[in-house]
This record gives sequence, C-alpha cells and structure tokens, in this order.
Amino acid sequence: MSFVNTIIIISHVPILAAVISAALLYSKFGRALKVFSWFIFLSGIIQFTSLAFCYSRQNNMPLLHLYVPAGFACLVWFYKTVLGDLISIRIMWGVIILFLLFTVLNTFLVQHIFEFNSNALVVESICIIILALFTFIFFLNDTVKETGVQDIKSLTWINSGLFIYYLSCVLIFYFGGTLLSRFSKDLGRLTWIFHSFFSIVMYTCFIIGLWKRSKTQCL
Repeated sequence: MSFVNTIIIISHVPILAAVISAALLYSKFGRALKVFSWFIFLSGIIQFTSLAFCYSRQNNMPLLHLYVPAGFACLVWFYKTVLGDLISIRIMWGVIILFLLFTVLNTFLVQHIFEFNSNALVVESICIIILALFTFIFFLNDTVKETGVQDIKSLTWINSGLFIYYLSCVLIFYFGGTLLSRFSKDLGRLTWIFHSFFSIVMYTCFIIGLWKRSKTQCL
C-alpha cells in the first residue's frame, strides 16, 4: 500500500469516529448539535461510498456533485439554528436555493458530473468561511455571554473545525481541477495529502465538540 493510500485511509478514521460519536450522543444533543449531526451522517455516507468507488477504480466525482449542495444545505441550516433570529428563515432558504441552482448549472453547463466541481466547492468554502467568522463574532457578544448559548463550547469547537478546513482548502479547491489535469501526479498527490490533513483536523474538532456538549440538554 502506497503512502498516499495510507494517508487517505487514515483520514477516514476521524470521520468514522465522528459518525459513531454523533450516533451515540444524538439523543442528548440540543437542536443545533442534532442538525449538525445530520451533516456528519451525510458526510460519513458520502465519504465511505467515495472511498469504495476509489478502490474499485470507479469515478467518484458524481458523489462530490451530490455532496456539495446537500452538505451546504445542512451547514446553512446548522448556522441558522446557532445564530437564531440573526438569519431569517427566508434568507436561509434563499441562500440554499440559489446555491442549489448554481451547482446544478455548474454541473450541466460548466463542470461535468464526472469532473472535479471546483467552482461549487470554492463558492461553498467562501460562504462557510463568512458564516464561521460571523459566528465567532456572535459568540464574543456580551449579551450572548451573559444569557448563554446552549452547547456553546461544543459549537465553538465545531465552528473552529469548519473555519480551519474551508479556509485552508479554498485554494486547493480553486486549483484542484488544474492540478489534476495539467501538473504531475506527484504534485496532485501532495496537494490531496494536505487536504487529508486538514480533513483530519476538522473532524477531530468535531469529535471534541460533540463530547464537550454542555450539561443543558433541553431542546
């Protein structure tokens, strides 16, 4: 087994651990963590199916075209739950629908379903980075500190994981198609090793966040 394959397999261990953690603790979660658990379950299904496709030498890009809009919808819903009235339900659905339309048009007109959908990933990354930054500012607000936000320690870890991953990988997503098609395979492998590293960091933050849930369990 090559070094790259070993890294890819290792990067799936935290994903599995996050899925197991979310499943075991789901009944104890508040609303925000339950919504986020749906994103983890979705990620687990897509990631391990994608890994199976990869080792059976089948093109797994259609899964990415499905995962990006579905995962984005879960994350926007998660941030709507965290931020409450700061994001209206109309804005949430508007953003989700516009992004869905963008990804569909991108898949059918620009980047084929069997190609790396870097355009959608870059737009998703920028949106999640903005939401994560806004959430950090929200958590620093004195009113929020005084009244308290349910599971705030958990949510801070999760928000940090998302911010680190999408901020670190936005350039990888932007240049991903070019790296895969125009440069050497060694450079492409190195790039995706970095991606696997940041994925490990993100899911490790998720695991810590899930286990650091607050003692307040009411919905």
